[in-house]
Amino acid sequence: MADGAGSGVKRQRVLVVGLGTMGLSHARAYEAIDGFDLVGLCTRNAAARHDLDQEFAGLPRYERLPEALKALKPDAVAVCAYTEHHAPMAREAFAAGAHVFCEKPLADTLKAAESVVAAARAANKVLLVGYILRVHPSWTRFVEIGRTLGKPLVMRMNLNQQSSGSFWGVHKALMRSTSPIVDCGVHYVDVMCQVTRAKPVAVHAVGARLTDEIAPTMVNYGHLHLAFDDGSVGWYEAGWGPMISETAFFVKDMIGPKGCVSIVAKEEGGAEAKSADHDTHTRTSALRIHHAALNADGAFAHPDEILSTEDEPGHQDLCEREQRLFLKAIRGEIDLKDHLEDAINSLRIVFAADESMRTGEVVRL
Repeated sequence: MADGAGSGVKRQRVLVVGLGTMGLSHARAYEAIDGFDLVGLCTRNAAARHDLDQEFAGLPRYERLPEALKALKPDAVAVCAYTEHHAPMAREAFAAGAHVFCEKPLADTLKAAESVVAAARAANKVLLVGYILRVHPSWTRFVEIGRTLGKPLVMRMNLNQQSSGSFWGVHKALMRSTSPIVDCGVHYVDVMCQVTRAKPVAVHAVGARLTDEIAPTMVNYGHLHLAFDDGSVGWYEAGWGPMISETAFFVKDMIGPKGCVSIVAKEEGGAEAKSADHDTHTRTSALRIHHAALNADGAFAHPDEILSTEDEPGHQDLCEREQRLFLKAIRGEIDLKDHLEDAINSLRIVFAADESMRTGEVVRL
């Protein structure tokens, strides 16, 4: 029986705030999981969101979070609005006695992120940050294999997105407060930190403003270089907009003294591979493992291994996995102490990268 339905375990009444791509996916997840009751939606222009009428028929909708919290008194709140709203909304939810799932990044400044973690601890409530790759079986296997490659490691990752129409509109809205290397970079910097488990010591980043449609102080392309105290290094690249290339938009590999492992993207190089597709951001078709060992004659001692991941979960399935993890945390079945420390650590790195882009200087961590 799924998630304790009918077992006497308390069902969690949940409110979703922000009904964009991720908010909709999480709302669907709550409806699919027996341990949750989706009791309300909070979004701008709530009355005009007729796209919600059929799928979420009968659910109350609100324009403002304080109004929704007062009316519904939810057990949990999913904060899926734009980044600049994450910290204040999460703190409001904790003050109202609710647990919080918050989409990444946790906040638009490191100080604000730390205040959210402090508020969660003070309220004795669960805070789970939406690091979706942590519940992805192919990515967790990628991390496990990376740890077997020896030290130091070279980690190479990017996620460029060619966007137009409504997708470009969303990206421009995101860039009111958050650069691409912060918004997406927290995922991949988090992966690097999971693999090395070493202390990050220095960040250098550069960026470029490729459009006049964003603030003069913002860039829509950037890449960072990260150094660890075990000698490992990594880079991450991200760009958003109608001018971004679709060539090599998905690079995910790690190299160590013993060899390398790479995620091979589904339909890589094919006509259907689109950087704007959210499934493309997490989808893999295989892990390619290369062994560096040589025979006496100098030839490779082992052929490359190809681990198929064709049966991996899709984007909606991954959102459900995140929310099942949230439910376990609420029920006291898992401890999120390390999760929150890692979330702050990855944010510290990407905000340092933002500082490096502005100053042109290496930032010591």
